[in-house]
Amino acid sequence: MARVTGVGGILFKCQDPKALSEWYRRVLGLSVEDWGGALFEPGNAGPPHLVCGPFAIDTSYFAPSARDCMINFAVDDLDGVIARLTEHGVTILGREDNDPNGRFAWFGDPANFKIELWEPKS
Repeated sequence: MARVTGVGGILFKCQDPKALSEWYRRVLGLSVEDWGGALFEPGNAGPPHLVCGPFAIDTSYFAPSARDCMINFAVDDLDGVIARLTEHGVTILGREDNDPNGRFAWFGDPANFKIELWEPKS
């Protein structure tokens, strides 16, 4: 039977893709390819799973962003990534260290997407 086997990418619109890709490279350390996106190799120290989760239209979980989606990046050292963000002047909107799924923190990117950082429970 034909079936979906996973998520192949996170694709979204923004005003200045080149500048946003450069921001992700500089601030988060992503390896941005010549075509402007970053590649993540499944299974190479990545998260234990990837979530596809619809939210109610009136959710406040993505606030303060008015965007229709939120990006979640898995990290191996939440405190280290937060320190890097802070060095670049990024404001951390909140964090949760006691979730049964791991530790989380949130911030906004220059395109007004709310970004969720997730350090999976080990």
